[in-house]
Amino acid sequence: MGWFGIGLFKIWMKEQLKQNWKLFLITSLTLGLAPFNPPHIVGKIKWILGGNAFSGENAMLFMDWFDVLLHGISWILLLISIALNLFPSPVKTD
Repeated sequence: MGWFGIGLFKIWMKEQLKQNWKLFLITSLTLGLAPFNPPHIVGKIKWILGGNAFSGENAMLFMDWFDVLLHGISWILLLISIALNLFPSPVKTD
């Protein structure tokens, strides 16, 4: 594949991230917040920010970190997509 192929893949991936913001929004509002009362990801973020996630008897287990990843990945992709759409990269004239 070489360097040229890797460059094409990066361009393709960046375009996919820019174009699929609606999908990321839907998944963030559904899977990212489920269960909804209260939103699960909010509780996990409070747990992490509270400092109890890293040590002590109530430290988060691997399962809890994996849960944060599953509920948070759609939010991360949405933020990346918004940033790519708001701040487009300059066109290179090499």
